[in-house]
Amino acid sequence: MSLGPVSRESGPEEKAPNAIAPLPPSPLPPLVSPPSPSPPPSPSPPPSLPLRLGYGTNGLADLRLDDALALLSDLGYDGVGLTLDHMHLDPFAPDLAVRVRHVAHRLDALGLDVTIETGARYVLDARRKHGPSLLDPEPDDRARRVDLLLRAVRIAGDLGAHAVHCFSGTLPPGTAPETAWRRLAETLAPVLDAAASAGISLAIEPEPGHLLATLADFHRLRRALDDPAFLGLTLDIGHCQCLEPLPPADCVRAAAPWLRHVQIEDMRRDVHEHLPFGEGEIDFPPVLAALADTGYRGLTVVELPRHSHAGPHHAEASLPFLRRAAASAQVTVTVTDHADPKPADPPVPSAGPTSGPTAVPASGPTVGPSDRQRPPAVVPLPSRPSRAANLPLAPPGEPSATPEGSTP
Repeated sequence: MSLGPVSRESGPEEKAPNAIAPLPPSPLPPLVSPPSPSPPPSPSPPPSLPLRLGYGTNGLADLRLDDALALLSDLGYDGVGLTLDHMHLDPFAPDLAVRVRHVAHRLDALGLDVTIETGARYVLDARRKHGPSLLDPEPDDRARRVDLLLRAVRIAGDLGAHAVHCFSGTLPPGTAPETAWRRLAETLAPVLDAAASAGISLAIEPEPGHLLATLADFHRLRRALDDPAFLGLTLDIGHCQCLEPLPPADCVRAAAPWLRHVQIEDMRRDVHEHLPFGEGEIDFPPVLAALADTGYRGLTVVELPRHSHAGPHHAEASLPFLRRAAASAQVTVTVTDHADPKPADPPVPSAGPTSGPTAVPASGPTVGPSDRQRPPAVVPLPSRPSRAANLPLAPPGEPSATPEGSTP
């Protein structure tokens, strides 16, 4: 792996090998007063960390997952935001353990890092986008969303992901906000316990139109839960442009202590529509400079979920755009030259759809994230701290490693 533009940190000058040694001091007193010593140089700022760029699979839904991962590796991305959904990695598949091992091998072979996203539109309910949520009136419905997040944490552990993304959901009709906030805190408690046990951050995303829509809302939840160590923040740069009172770069600085996952795309004020770079209003060099200066170490993932019809084109165009923006801000971006990947394991089935933009009135944006109907049973995965390249796939024709007692 080679790096792009050099960091803004500067090192000390080296002496030339044939430099002339200084003369010894004269024994005679000086004829004039010596100049006063110059003040010590101010300390250099802490070095900016290189930005690591990824692309979300929800913007490549028309590609098989193996093909999407190979594309991102070929283009030079550092990682992938992997959305759990029926078209790529179905968290309710009867052979889930086999599929997860396959994906772990592919990520290792291609040199890609990963974060786990849970914003699929219909993964829990085939008729209700992003339903059920953590705020639903029926306890059984809330439990289905909790189950999905617990599965996501286990999958993240098996793939070596550094974070699991989630969201609150919209306020159900007839539900008081205080009741919804209480439900959110209660339903997240077991997920946070699982995340802490796995050593993985649960990174909740402020989503326009949801109960938890802003950075201020994130802090309300954080305080309600007594600031748990493994509750982090997914910051979507476009959402900052859409509805936060601060400019996106200032949002990054304000969010820095809790930042665990970053999504990035262009967007306009008061309109929740994820746009390709250059089609919105965001000034990206200050945003990338702020991200580098915070010391954020995770992936910054391009999120264009409504552009899968041209996914390969946008994946190819987004990376040079972000590198140019970073260079103009004097920010280092990793330039990954992935080695020739190992031969692919047999592909797992995949395919899937997308949908169109939603306008947000100036009084406040409306929209949400995703989901589809499935049974609520949990399929435990073999626990390990990170993905292991030496875990073999089950040979063709052998049964999957679905544990006894689980429901396909």
